Amino acid sequence: MASAPEARFIEARLHQMRLERGGRTILQDVSWTIRPGERWVLAGINGAGKTQLLKVVAGSVWPTPDKPGVRQYRWLGELWHTPQEVQAEIGYLGPERQDKYERYGWNHTVEQVVGTGVHRTDIPLHTLSATERQRVAAVLRRLRIDSLATRAFLTLSYGERRLVLLARSLVSRPRLLLLDELLNGLDTLNRGRALRWLEGSSRSILPWVLSVHRAEDVPASATHALILDHGRIVFRGARARAPLARWLAEGPPGRTVLRSGVSGGLAARRQLAPGTVLVSLGAADVYLDEHVALRNVNLTVRAGECWVVHGGNGSGKTTLLRTLYGDHGVAAGGRIVRAGIEPGVPLETFQRRVALVAPHLQADHPSEMTVAEVVQSGRYASIGLNEAPTAADRAAARRAMREFEVLPFAQRTVRELSYGQLRRALFARAWVNRPQLLLLDEPFAGLDGPTQSELQRRIAHRVAEGAAVVIVVHRRSEWPPCVTHEAQLATGTLRYAGPVRRITRGSSRSETPKRPGR
Repeated sequence: MASAPEARFIEARLHQMRLERGGRTILQDVSWTIRPGERWVLAGINGAGKTQLLKVVAGSVWPTPDKPGVRQYRWLGELWHTPQEVQAEIGYLGPERQDKYERYGWNHTVEQVVGTGVHRTDIPLHTLSATERQRVAAVLRRLRIDSLATRAFLTLSYGERRLVLLARSLVSRPRLLLLDELLNGLDTLNRGRALRWLEGSSRSILPWVLSVHRAEDVPASATHALILDHGRIVFRGARARAPLARWLAEGPPGRTVLRSGVSGGLAARRQLAPGTVLVSLGAADVYLDEHVALRNVNLTVRAGECWVVHGGNGSGKTTLLRTLYGDHGVAAGGRIVRAGIEPGVPLETFQRRVALVAPHLQADHPSEMTVAEVVQSGRYASIGLNEAPTAADRAAARRAMREFEVLPFAQRTVRELSYGQLRRALFARAWVNRPQLLLLDEPFAGLDGPTQSELQRRIAHRVAEGAAVVIVVHRRSEWPPCVTHEAQLATGTLRYAGPVRRITRGSSRSETPKRPGR
């Protein structure tokens, strides 16, 4: 019998569990028990079934009715055979919740968002009492993000939002915590904050599961590991014995990733002369909800250049890319110049020549859209299709889907894809018009190591063909091999913009120049 402290936390047990979607087997013969005091790492390639497995444990997805296997929960000395009785006690944090705020425009303050965890609601429905506000403040301080308390949620960076939603989960005092790719999109500072909490959790018997794609994201406090391959468990046991380093770096033995090279079916655009200016910002200020997101930015991107934009969460990286694309305007007194866009020429003309891959696009596309429709929409730089696709649209989309190996699930809907599969579909959408300019915001988030490496090679190939790239990344390992320039942002200001600087031994970067470049 569980001791009193252990009884306060949930033990979840799956036995011979099976999950099917649209006639496809997602999880098969899964047997797994999560006990109080255990801290699990969940690994596997994109599409292995990690997110669906976490949702089954959380109770938001139900196993196949005719072959459900066993799903049990032990809590407070009682055994429950369905998740309804314990579901409110399970904390689940995944990309979908973060996307939900973007989709519905929920722009409450950070304190209010975290406070919804107290009452376990999606949006604020209750005024927080003084005691509840203190509880929220304590969790924000614990994660060292209390300075964000009064900020509107949608003005935060992607990584800042992720930590705020972790705080929301913690303030609910869960009895089992499920974290799907928690560390995606976090800069060094915020990644350290998240890892610090994960390490500190070893002093508690709160059980948690963390899905990861990188070996460096495996916390030392993890006690166990489970590895999935095409919906089957290939390892389950102590972390010390788990082949995590090999699986996270290489995937399963004999696995094929995106084929090297570029499909010959995609007709390349006419190469631009090297040095042709594609987009330029001059003395640009950008405001978001009356907040200065970018200040006095000067940046010019030319054909054949590959720019890496880096800086901490909230420094303005995403705002910079979306300003270049045309989602945000430049305040009076500044300027933005886009190649071929003169007065009277629609911005859409420019956007059709641009590839955009960004986290918000995963939230923007309706969940009932098929992959084929998502990719076809790239022909018009639209979300969804305003008219039936032409034969040329279908042919171009098919070539792009084949190139990024999403053709086998062309008719699946967005809701049926894993996070990594949808990211590959967005790459196909971005490539469908053979773009001259690639704007890539954290494009490798949620992707396994081999797929990331192959996409880096594809980016390098487009640069060699004369296209330009502006890519936002947090980790030096994600810089494409073709990088020529870098832009360093801090609190909306360019600290440096120019040729890529030398990396010195023992540090992540050489000395930063004193004046921003142009």
